Amino acid sequence: MKRVFLIVLDSCGAGAMPDSPQFGDVGVHTLESIYNHPDFYAGNMKKIGLGNVDGLDFLGRTPDPTGAVARLAEASMGKDTTIGHWEIAGVVSPQPLPTYPQGFPREVLDAFEAATGRGVLCNLPYSGTDVIRDYGQEQLDTGKWIVYTSADSVFQVAAHEEKIPLEELYDACRKARAILQGKHGVGRVIARPYVGDQAHGFTRTTNRHDFSLEPPRQTLLDAVKAVGLASISVGKIYDIFAHRGMTEQVFTKGNADGMEKTMAYGKKVFHGLCFTNLVDFDMLYGHRRDVAGYAKAVAEFDHWLADFQKVLGPEDVVMITADHGCDPAYTATTDHTREYVPLLIWGPGVRPVNLGTRSSFADIAATVAELLGVQFQTPGKSFAGEILR
Repeated sequence: MKRVFLIVLDSCGAGAMPDSPQFGDVGVHTLESIYNHPDFYAGNMKKIGLGNVDGLDFLGRTPDPTGAVARLAEASMGKDTTIGHWEIAGVVSPQPLPTYPQGFPREVLDAFEAATGRGVLCNLPYSGTDVIRDYGQEQLDTGKWIVYTSADSVFQVAAHEEKIPLEELYDACRKARAILQGKHGVGRVIARPYVGDQAHGFTRTTNRHDFSLEPPRQTLLDAVKAVGLASISVGKIYDIFAHRGMTEQVFTKGNADGMEKTMAYGKKVFHGLCFTNLVDFDMLYGHRRDVAGYAKAVAEFDHWLADFQKVLGPEDVVMITADHGCDPAYTATTDHTREYVPLLIWGPGVRPVNLGTRSSFADIAATVAELLGVQFQTPGKSFAGEILR
């Protein structure tokens, strides 16, 4: 194959895994929670075979699908962005990254305050929109960082853009990343800038930036780059992989921007991989438990997909999947949910086949490597031979 487009619909889960109660998630199912909403539409993905994926028959089965499908279990012990994407890229994480349900220990905060010259507010698990509502004015008054976490392995730093310059926030996050290693090696340090005031409300901006833990071993991206092929990242992929393994990268400001930039790469000539993350499903709708917004976002992607398929050549493949769930109807928490993920594979050279339920997201990495003729060691099992005509 000439080009593989790997698109992650961030958090678009396909139902609870057997071990989901161990992660605090009972009866979760992201897609099932949105499909009855009047704004939901997935006609083009259903043509490929979305409703034929194990556990998604409520969407309606397609008798003559145009592509291959599978349901993937997560082999890693996690349900967060970092571990999910690492596994998609071939690295399984048998141990979970550290989380801090009681907040970060004093040793971490003391080091952060000393390195940045500012104190800390909050230091609790919190919703990102709630934390600026509750601590935004105090930050404006004191100049202290708002530090918070979630059920995921994250150290998040919120700062008002008019109180603390963006570059100072980013520099503080780089310093936090250097501190948070070893036993405190969280998956991501996230800069969370916002604007507004107490009277009219505080709003997060699109200037978020992630500072990720470096993957512990070679990923698919490293392998593709090493043989001289294109390894292109669109959206936060660059940050998730700690800026490693890419030949080219573009940042995005949401789903629409991500789809536009992926389309632009679809119209370019290159040989290799284009890896896209569409973040709004998770950031704007999953975590905010917005069923309507999530349903509409799926419809917008589905309509875009029909146009994207038209630019693909005879040696191209598009794979559509997710990195975890974030059920917008699950009210026990506002965090990610431990779920299977769907996988749709479409291209002129792909034959319609149902691959059933597979044991790891890493099967994607093994398959992409084989399609591109790249040698890559991963626990995943390639299904390239099963899908090619």
